[in-house]
Amino acid sequence: MSRFFIEVAYKGTNYSGFQVQQNAVTIQSELEKAMTIFFREPITLTGSSRTDAGVHAKQNFFHFDFNREEAHIVCNATYNINAILPEDIAVLSIVKAKDNAHCRFDALSRMYQYTLYNKKDPFLTDYAYYYPYQADLERLNKAAVIVLNTINFETFCKKNVQVHHYDCKIEISEWKIDKHKLIYTVKGNRFLRGMVRGLVGTMLKVGTKKINLEQFEKIVASKDARNADFSMPARGLSLIKVSY
Repeated sequence: MSRFFIEVAYKGTNYSGFQVQQNAVTIQSELEKAMTIFFREPITLTGSSRTDAGVHAKQNFFHFDFNREEAHIVCNATYNINAILPEDIAVLSIVKAKDNAHCRFDALSRMYQYTLYNKKDPFLTDYAYYYPYQADLERLNKAAVIVLNTINFETFCKKNVQVHHYDCKIEISEWKIDKHKLIYTVKGNRFLRGMVRGLVGTMLKVGTKKINLEQFEKIVASKDARNADFSMPARGLSLIKVSY
């Protein structure tokens, strides 16, 4: 058996998330179906970073094992698999990996962006959140520094999730303005369920002066998800890069 990494991009609007679920259409289920049709044998994928329903990805990965000696045939199957896939999912590349490589556990970091816009724009509707309010960029970035210096993110983890710990190492946490778009970029070694959307929603309370920085710090330290704001919709969130 040979192991391969498959790099994908997708628009998550029409899908119930990344990972296979019963009675639901997901990114993984559509990709497994397309690959099974092309290779004429069942393909089971292992995912790198799970994204929730409606969340997009410019880059994500699966790995799979395939019992074929001609690795170049598998690696050159991108065009054929894309021809079978729906138009909102694309295979970017397929590469042969080490036999023990794992696309989830070997990943060093993930980078996400959450995009808001304050001027009506029909071309951003599916990829960003319309937020017609003024947010103070300086206040937002002061809150982002607090995130950068935080280790335990239990406050920003949705409940009923089985995790061994809530520690995440954040390398980048910053807000930027691009014309009428407000973009939050965060990069870390791991993320908890709902974490980025919880961070964005809660930091926006700082940016709109509903709470101050001291209150935000207390929310972060509380380790109580009831204090975070998870109201940001999925469509504004995109997984940008997975690094190995």
